[in-house]
Formats: sequence, C-alpha cells, structure tokens
Amino acid sequence: MKLEVLPGLLPMDALSVDEIPTGAAWQYEPKWDGFRCLIFRDGREIELQSKSGQPLTRYFPELIEALLAISARKFVLDGEIVVPEGRVLSFDRLLMRIHPAASRVQRLARETPARMHIFDLLCDERGKSMLPLPLRERRRRLEQFAAKYFKRGSPFQLSPATSRLSIARKWFGSAGGSLDGLIAKRLDAEYRPGERTAMQKIKPRRTADCVVGGFRYAEKGHQVGSLLLGLYDDSKLLHHVGFCSGLKATERAALARRLEKLVEPPGFTGRAPGGPSRWSTKRSVLWQPLRPELVVEVEFDHVTAERFRHGTKFIRWRPDKTPTQCRLEQLHVRTPRVGH
Repeated sequence: MKLEVLPGLLPMDALSVDEIPTGAAWQYEPKWDGFRCLIFRDGREIELQSKSGQPLTRYFPELIEALLAISARKFVLDGEIVVPEGRVLSFDRLLMRIHPAASRVQRLARETPARMHIFDLLCDERGKSMLPLPLRERRRRLEQFAAKYFKRGSPFQLSPATSRLSIARKWFGSAGGSLDGLIAKRLDAEYRPGERTAMQKIKPRRTADCVVGGFRYAEKGHQVGSLLLGLYDDSKLLHHVGFCSGLKATERAALARRLEKLVEPPGFTGRAPGGPSRWSTKRSVLWQPLRPELVVEVEFDHVTAERFRHGTKFIRWRPDKTPTQCRLEQLHVRTPRVGH
C-alpha cells in the first residue's frame, strides 16, 4: 500500500477512569459495544485490522464491498464494527462472525450485516498521514470526509462527538443496549498509536479483559467449576488475579472439553493460585494449567494488592483480544484531574 499510515499500526488506546473528565480540553464520544477496527484502503486493496493488530478482513465481506463503493481511493479510518439487532447492538452476533468457515461468514453477512461507526481519520484521500494533527483538526477533516463520501444507506456512519458535558452525561446514562460507556479525548492531542495518554474511557461498571490461565473442575460431574484469571506485568509474567465462577450450567460440560485441549503447564508464570482454604475440598484445590490463549471479559468490584477481592462475573469471551493485551494496569484505575 502506498499510504503514509500502513497496516500494523496499533490504534490509540484508552485509560480506564472513575469519573468523566471536565473542561474545555475534552471531546466526548459514545463508547460502542463492538470490535475496534482500523480500515486501510489503497485502490482495490483493503485491510481491516483489529485492536490487537490481527486481520478482520475475511470476516466482514459486506463492509469490504461497501468500502469499494466509496469514491475515495485512499484513506485510513479508525472506528468500531457493530452488528445491530433491532434497536440495540448484539455483541453475541458480532462474535459469531469470527468463524473459520467462509460459507458461514457469507451467510451471516447477509442475515445480520455489520455496520461501522467511524470516529477518526488517520490518513486522508491523498494518502497523507493525519496522525500529527490535533484531534480538533482531525475531527474537522473527518466530518468533511464523511459528508463527501458516506452516502445514504452506507454501513459507515460518522460517530457523534460533543464538547458539552450535559450531552456526554446523557450518553453515559444510556449505556447498556448499544453503548458500553463514554470516551473522552484530548482535543489538543495528536493521534498516539498504542498509547493511553490522550484518551480515557468511563464505564458504568468496572471490567477487565483477563487471560484464562487455568481452571478448576466442579465438585460433581465432569464440568468446569471456575476459570482462573491472569494478567501480565511489564516483565511479561502472567499473574493469577482471581477467578470467575458465574458460568451457565448448560455450558460447563462443553467448556470442560474445550479447555482440556489447552491443558499445559505452567499456566501462570508469575503469581500462581494459592493453596487450600478452610472451604476447600481435595477436588476443588486442584487446578489445571492452560496455554495462555483464551481471553475473557469479567466484571469486578474491589481490588486488593492487584487481585480481585471477590469472585468476578463472567461477561463474554473476547476472541478479538490477544492475551498479551491483558495487563495489570487495567486494575490501576485512576481518577483524572479536572481540566487535564
């Protein structure tokens, strides 16, 4: 591709914070419940790239077809792929797209076509990089790009943005069916690939993406009792941080068969699961180490010494995330300073 911004670039990331930052320095956007995606186009060559740098192109043929219909021949866009279901978005239907069978992907593309909310312009129609420009200028150019090239009926939509705190709070209050929270971005900041220094995310609940480093069997039957969760530190060691036991009874047996194929020591290369407690039985103390391949999103309340104080709530599997993206810093939630 003859672009100044090429595939392999990691998208700008967001720091989790407790409160909505305020002041004239911030732009607010809805946080959509989908897959983060970068679009690279040079003529008929198009690549969709996930947040972790993995290719998504083959899973969304309807988006590729729509991109080829855009008259601009060069561009790089940052946005979120979503799958509508009625008046809300369905993350489950989105997950179904990550499937090895091309025939199934094609069928789902027809039955439940994806859309994409676009919120940043990284390379314009001349192939020129927008990364050094401040957000306020990138946003202005993105709005011009969208007005010119996103036609009626297109699956690509300009994601809304505002500097008004009242609107931001309204979006945050409606988080649920289609929104996953709120995003705040510094208007004066350039695009910072892979960094969390110019963008913050605020969710109505605290969540973390964790590596499944092991599991325990249930007391009765050949079923999974709990997943053992891990996060990486700066030394790339995987530390045990807690467990998740809120699994559907109807899925526990099938999950056991799936996990048994991944059993491989050591599971955790840093802190490992502790020994027995007064509530433990011989069966529940034993745990099976897994290759660090699976990522799960969990909801939690309190953290003590970089561990979940209580058991976490299972939310969903995250095949769009790589295990190395699951870092301890997710537990270091900081409240932003007002006006910064």
